[in-house]
Amino acid sequence: MERLFKVTAIIMLLTSMSIKAQQDKNPNVFLITLDGVRWQDVFTGMDTNLLNSDYTENKELLTSKFMGSSLEENRKLLMPFFWNTIAKEGQLHGNRTKGSKVDLTNKMLFSYPGYNEILTGKADDENIDSNDKNYNKNSTILETANMSNGYKGKVAAFGSWDVFPFIINDKRSGVPVNAGYMDASGDLNEKEKFLNEIQRQAPIVWESVRLDVFTHHFAKEYVKKNHPKLVYISYGETDDFAHGGLFDFYMKSLQNTDALIADLWSFVQNDPIYKDNTYFIITTDHGRGEGIEEGSKWTGHGSDVKGAEHTWLAILGPDVKAIGEVSNGQLYTNQIAPTVAKILNLKIDAEVMPGNPLELN
Repeated sequence: MERLFKVTAIIMLLTSMSIKAQQDKNPNVFLITLDGVRWQDVFTGMDTNLLNSDYTENKELLTSKFMGSSLEENRKLLMPFFWNTIAKEGQLHGNRTKGSKVDLTNKMLFSYPGYNEILTGKADDENIDSNDKNYNKNSTILETANMSNGYKGKVAAFGSWDVFPFIINDKRSGVPVNAGYMDASGDLNEKEKFLNEIQRQAPIVWESVRLDVFTHHFAKEYVKKNHPKLVYISYGETDDFAHGGLFDFYMKSLQNTDALIADLWSFVQNDPIYKDNTYFIITTDHGRGEGIEEGSKWTGHGSDVKGAEHTWLAILGPDVKAIGEVSNGQLYTNQIAPTVAKILNLKIDAEVMPGNPLELN
C-alpha cells in the first residue's frame, strides 16, 4: 500500500510538472499604456513650438537633453528604447506624416473611454462618458483571460491612476489590480514592503495618480514572483504633467517611461520563463492638442480638441515581423484586445470584440 501511494504521488507530481511546463510554453503578453502621449512626440521628438512656449520653464536644459541634429536623432534622444530596439526588432505604427494612422473609435477622447476601448475591443460611448469611478459593465480581455482554463490566476494589472480597479472591474473579473496609492498585499518580499512604506513618503503630486516609478516596481516585483501570463501596466504621469502645462516634466517623464519599459524588456529577455516567448504591446488611451492655440491646446484632449483621436501603437515579440517604422495603413485602437486574444489563443465573440486582430507577421 505504501509503495502504491508513493507511485501515485510521483505520477501526480509528474503530471503537475507537465501541465506547468505546457502552460509556460503558452505565449505571454505585456500590454502597456502611456497616458495621453501624442503620436507627434513618439515619431518626431520634442515639439519646438512647445519648447519655445510659456509651457517650458528651462528651454536650455530641454534643448541640451532632447535636441540633436535631425528629427531621427531627436526622437531617439527622447525615447531611446523605442528607436534603438522596437524600431529594429518590432513595429511602430502611427506616424501620420508617413501615412500610418492609428485612431480611436470612441468619440469621448479621454481616459476611461480610451482604456475601455483598449481593454474590451469596443467603444461604449453610451455608457462610458466620464472618468467617474463606476464599475465597468463591459468585460476586458484581462477578465476573458482570467476566466479561461489556460490563464486563470495568471493575469494581473498595475496602474498609476486610481480608477483602474473600476475600469477592469476587479470585483467581478477576479483580476488583481494595484493602482493609485494601493499597497501591495499578500506574501510580500522585502522590496514590496519597502515600496509600501515609501510611496506616500515621496512627493504626492496628484492624489489620484501616483508616480510611475512605484507602479513600475510594484509590477516588476509581482512579475518576478508570480510570472503571470498576461500583464497590464498603465503609466500615467505624462497626461497629468501635460494637463498642468508642464512641458519640462512631460518630456522628462516620457523619457523616463521609455527607460522603465526598457528595464521591463531586459528583465523579460533574461528570465527563462519569459525569454523569447513574450509580446509587448504598447499604446496610449488618447491623443491631445497639437499646438498652443485655443481649440488645439497641447494641455487638453476630448471631443472638442482637434487631433485627440489620433494615437499610436508599438509591438515587440517573437512572431512580430521586424518592419520597424510603418508607412501607410489604417489601424484602430479596438484591434488591440482581439490581438491579445489571438496571441493567447482565447476564444472571443466577434460581436463583443468587433475589431480585427492585427497581422503581426
